[in-house]
Amino acid sequence: MQHDDQATTQTPVSGQQLMLGIDLGTSRTAIMSSRGTKETVRSVVGYPKDLIGIKLLGAPMIVGDAAYEKRAFLDLRYPLEDGVLREYGQRDIEVARDLMGYVIGRATPKPDDTICAVIGVPARASKANKTSLLRMAQEVVDMALVVSEPFMVAYGQNKLLNSLVIDIGAGTVDICGLKGTMPGPEDQVTLTKAGNFIDERLQAAILERYPHVQMNLNVACAIKEEHAFVGHSPGPINVSLRSGGKPVICDVSEPIKAACEAMLPEIIENMKVLVEAFPPEDQSTVLRNIILAGGGSQIRGLAEVIAANFNDYGDVHVTRVSDPTYDGCSGALKLAQELPPKYWGQLGDMIGF
Repeated sequence: MQHDDQATTQTPVSGQQLMLGIDLGTSRTAIMSSRGTKETVRSVVGYPKDLIGIKLLGAPMIVGDAAYEKRAFLDLRYPLEDGVLREYGQRDIEVARDLMGYVIGRATPKPDDTICAVIGVPARASKANKTSLLRMAQEVVDMALVVSEPFMVAYGQNKLLNSLVIDIGAGTVDICGLKGTMPGPEDQVTLTKAGNFIDERLQAAILERYPHVQMNLNVACAIKEEHAFVGHSPGPINVSLRSGGKPVICDVSEPIKAACEAMLPEIIENMKVLVEAFPPEDQSTVLRNIILAGGGSQIRGLAEVIAANFNDYGDVHVTRVSDPTYDGCSGALKLAQELPPKYWGQLGDMIGF
């Protein structure tokens, strides 16, 4: 498979088409294919720190959960920052290429396949971000389209008219108003107080309450993923931490509540701005079609707290997608399968036709 260096490469179609939906995430990347692939990959690449690491690993690099589990002797690199590719230097580009190649490889393409991928990016990703991603994708796929992640969710849910999608990931919260057309910049917003922000706030809050415990972001993230909530407290949340190497039991309910609720004001404020941007006759319909997606949608009490902030707006329905892990890439795959790639250029930036 050969490609030109420009993002406008013309690629002939040959063999069978392999359709891919890819949801690039700061923490995890999900992929689905037209042949039944359905996988998530931790968005991290690990490289041995020294010759001992090379001997232990038996390979020049490793990707995903396996890299994270072997982090003691690996240099871990996260090529996605706030949901877009980092490009600080040649090394960052190589890391991103290693991750992308691994993700595409999980779909086990055949040698004569024409690989067509719809890839999700944050709602307000810049033109430069999209161009950078397409140039990277160019090395491993024949055709690629980048679209906003909340649009992928809306497409998969058949909610393309008079709805509002809030997609909460690790690096970003994307909020998008759907008006029956491809959303423009004025219809979308990307916030950076998301899952990683909660981890940082939770770590700080636990250390403030229990300064003697050993705490890092990995521990904070694990606590968040199991116990996250907003609104009414479910009662004491006792977790086992370490102090001086010994286990101690700590109630972390208040730190969890404070950390999770810290991201809400910006979300609510921007939701209200986007709702008010709809024609007045459509706003009541929009308020009944608010959709929570992404890993952060699993925070307990989130739908109820959001709805409560719109009490004076009328009847409000906030629902969560049934599969937060794959809601984005399933919508991307559905788009790839329903719309022939020759029309993709009408939806956004692409390489290929």
